Amino acid sequence: MFNLAKPFYPLVLTVTENNPENAHQQLLKTLHSLDKNRGKTWSKWVLSNLEKSFRFEDHRLEQNLWGLTFKSPVGLAAGCDKDGLGAGIWGHFGFGFAEIGAVTLYEQPGNPKPRLFRLPQDEGALNRLGANNQGAKTVTQTLAETWQRQPRQIPIGINLCKSKVTPLDQAAGDYVGSFRYLVDYADYFVINVSSPNTPGLRSLQEGEQLNDILYEFQSINQQKKPLLVKISPDLSWEAIKLIIDLAKTYELAGIIATNTTIKRDGLKTEILEKTGHSLQEEAGGISGKPIRQRSTEVIRFIYEQTQGNLPIIGIGGIFTAEDAWEKIVAGASLLQLYTGWIYQGPWCIPDIAQGLIEHLEKHKLSHISEAVGMNCKG
Repeated sequence: MFNLAKPFYPLVLTVTENNPENAHQQLLKTLHSLDKNRGKTWSKWVLSNLEKSFRFEDHRLEQNLWGLTFKSPVGLAAGCDKDGLGAGIWGHFGFGFAEIGAVTLYEQPGNPKPRLFRLPQDEGALNRLGANNQGAKTVTQTLAETWQRQPRQIPIGINLCKSKVTPLDQAAGDYVGSFRYLVDYADYFVINVSSPNTPGLRSLQEGEQLNDILYEFQSINQQKKPLLVKISPDLSWEAIKLIIDLAKTYELAGIIATNTTIKRDGLKTEILEKTGHSLQEEAGGISGKPIRQRSTEVIRFIYEQTQGNLPIIGIGGIFTAEDAWEKIVAGASLLQLYTGWIYQGPWCIPDIAQGLIEHLEKHKLSHISEAVGMNCKG
């Protein structure tokens, strides 16, 4: 049923371009309503048709990582569902997993509006949302109610960020405080030290401070929940090496590469029409196609430095199966997208999954795991 709407999706993008944040919030409210009413006939009908339109499964794409089963390597990135309102619905859209957040210990409104901008000429987005979310306690309640209605159908991760009001030297306690609330309601956790929209946050990627955060986490992680760190695409190779060393020391489950970039090189967009300012002057992180190449380079570097022994979730500029394949053969075991999902619509998820099967057949491979890091091997 939803496939009939595909030709009209460009019109939806045009209509919502002036206020993408409001459109996005309305989507999340709709998904939350669907979940809360999943026992009713109308909701069952919608959810059934979502699955028929968007879910694509093939055993050749299924992987087991950290004791979790990922039926598809294509997941939803953090930033889309900050408060977990759609946590029970994302599997119906064909995602193999989804990451909630970023969640902070304290509720925070984020930065002043406007703070989310599409860059159609670059197939990208600029955001300076500032980790607006309802706080760890409220998100915990939302997820508890969601999983009470129905156990989670796909792995769910939670991206944790430092609260803006918390001083940098108290960051470890802030992250751990959120983790204590949420530990029972997700399958893996991500330490976000790479968002450019929380003042000073990226400095936490430096060795000593990140060391303190990881030490605090692993000292209380009694359930041994998989713990990953999400890094910036703007780090030097030496800085990434340091993070890899810490990941080994603290037995992290993996690295997510990468977050948004603060660089503005090579962009076609010069002026943001909504503000009238030069894009070079606008604060915030760039996502989408502008970071595709750099994120792939970072993935390849991590894979080579670790000999493929540290799982990587690749993110950045994935719009098509070709983009996804590029990151897998560079070393990513799993993938995430958000900006591509907005521009291409939800149909891109089954399209990417089917396209990956075509790539496997083209290269005479029997399983997606055989393709991981293929271009890094002699």
